[in-house]
Amino acid sequence: MKVLDLRCANGHGFEGWFGSEEEFLDQNERGLVECPLCADHVITRLPSAPRLNLSGAREPVAPPAKAEPAAADLQALWLQAVRHAIENTDDVGNRFAEEARRIHYGETDARGIRGVASLEERHALHEEGIEVLSLPIPPALKGPVQ
Repeated sequence: MKVLDLRCANGHGFEGWFGSEEEFLDQNERGLVECPLCADHVITRLPSAPRLNLSGAREPVAPPAKAEPAAADLQALWLQAVRHAIENTDDVGNRFAEEARRIHYGETDARGIRGVASLEERHALHEEGIEVLSLPIPPALKGPVQ
């Protein structure tokens, strides 16, 4: 099994697991490899250093403290937040604005919901005092949460 460091054209880094280098090249040529965040199919392999396990290895040295989080760390935190939102809300689809109003006005039990609303619907909800948050969900997460 080969674990490759990959990046899409939008700069999102991620890992891909393949049976061989040839398998990655074949899948990538056929457009089967996609970014888990934005579903981009323009994927490049990043250079990676091999892991060497030498017998005279020294004690590991702690990495220096980071001044600010790396892009990969922020990406992982954002993805974790999106997964949390998906796992803890009900998907009401295109009925989002209607269901948000029903909850706001006490016509149904309060609960976390997610769905789709147009810009006009979001503005109307805001004018009624109903708070909503637009959260783009990567295509790879729109299916069942794994």
